[in-house]
Amino acid sequence: MPSHVSADRPAAQPPGRGSVEALISQTRRLKGDVDAVRRDTRSDGADPEERWQRALYDLALHQLNDLDEHLAQLRDGPAPPPRDADPEPLPAAPPAPGSLLSRVGSAEWNLLTDEASWSTELYRILGRDPAAPALTLDELPSVVLDEDRPRLTTMVTGCLVDARPIDDEFRIVRPDGGVRTVHMMGEPVLGGDGSTASMWAVLRDVSELRRSQREVHETHDSMQRHRQQARTEHRLAVELQEAVLPPGRDALRLPRRGPGTLEVAARCLPSASGALPGGDWYDALELPDGDTLLSVGDLTGQGVAVTSGMAMLLGAVRGMAMAGAPPARLMSLLNQLLDATVQPALGSAVCCRYRPTTRVLSWAQAGHPAPLLFRGGTGRVLGAPDGVLLGATSGACYGQAEVTLEPGDLLLLYTDGLVPGHSGADSLDSLLGLTARFGAARTAQDCVTAVVEEFGESGRTDEACVLVAKVGE
Repeated sequence: MPSHVSADRPAAQPPGRGSVEALISQTRRLKGDVDAVRRDTRSDGADPEERWQRALYDLALHQLNDLDEHLAQLRDGPAPPPRDADPEPLPAAPPAPGSLLSRVGSAEWNLLTDEASWSTELYRILGRDPAAPALTLDELPSVVLDEDRPRLTTMVTGCLVDARPIDDEFRIVRPDGGVRTVHMMGEPVLGGDGSTASMWAVLRDVSELRRSQREVHETHDSMQRHRQQARTEHRLAVELQEAVLPPGRDALRLPRRGPGTLEVAARCLPSASGALPGGDWYDALELPDGDTLLSVGDLTGQGVAVTSGMAMLLGAVRGMAMAGAPPARLMSLLNQLLDATVQPALGSAVCCRYRPTTRVLSWAQAGHPAPLLFRGGTGRVLGAPDGVLLGATSGACYGQAEVTLEPGDLLLLYTDGLVPGHSGADSLDSLLGLTARFGAARTAQDCVTAVVEEFGESGRTDEACVLVAKVGE
């Protein structure tokens, strides 16, 4: 737009009607495509990413609606200014809520005669009676919000005195008390002597557009806060998990002295999907009487609260085992503990107590996969004693089983999700399929490495733990 125009300039030739019709058709086809994608986007607010996408689709659709309306106005020509002979006043109504079909009006203020001429749409935008006289430039600030009057004064002064074009926004207060945001574009019209004779402007009600843009901005900010919160929670959950689980990269020898010791190696395999750490755990601990505690388990859920619950449960396992509780009794006490917590939770676990002097393994389980025993080139599942999920039933009873191990035996404990995409019998068959690799492995750590190589440490959808214990001579 030029900074000023001559009063006797020739009128601009409007674009061909056919080209405008083609633009309208293209715009409406694009609106249909965007609307189809928008309808496929969830809007229940469950996911910040989906809320963000939905808001952007809404904004794009509103802007296309706006473009469609303006093209139609360009095709049909401007509405005539109101006349005293108009039979009925036009309704003073803003665009419908939720729509960005903003109204566009025009005005010209003659500085020599102090007359003002408004289009019909400008009366609608300002909510004024079309039969009333148009406001002069001196009167226009009376409908502008107090805070925005200096901005309007600066705009008008710069246009009239310095011949600067107007391109800015301000808010107006309608007679019904409604506040609308108006975008004004205008420039001075110079007389034959070069002085400013009048000022014309195009005013557009952009209230709904700005509201939609604010919603997009607020949704974006909300999503950013959600992401930051998720990163913080992820970091805290990982730090807590690392603080309570034994180091998984180095093998342990338990007990440290004597015959029948166990070489123990373990690993926690995190989810690679960006999910928060959950409640999976493993543990190996030498007890005061020389026995060894082995345990794996899983508390349902994800996040800091679940990881904290896992830490509490693991601490209880260690404390009760140190106090001499056998596996079955230990499970009953864990069940009571979860049943008494303020926030109900479910968990599964396997707890084993190994006595090196007799090589007897006593164990109990609570809704958890049974340990696997590899011996002499074959693998099998240990027969599981009775045991329901922890926290599922008050006063549940848990059975206990025993098995005598032999030098060279391998014991594998794991949490569900170790074999990606498989569970139950399928997962069991995959693990038993490692028998040959375990037979060739020299150490417990080699066995854990075989599991990781076979089932992957990256690209996992579920967190899982694996613990391997090899019986020494």
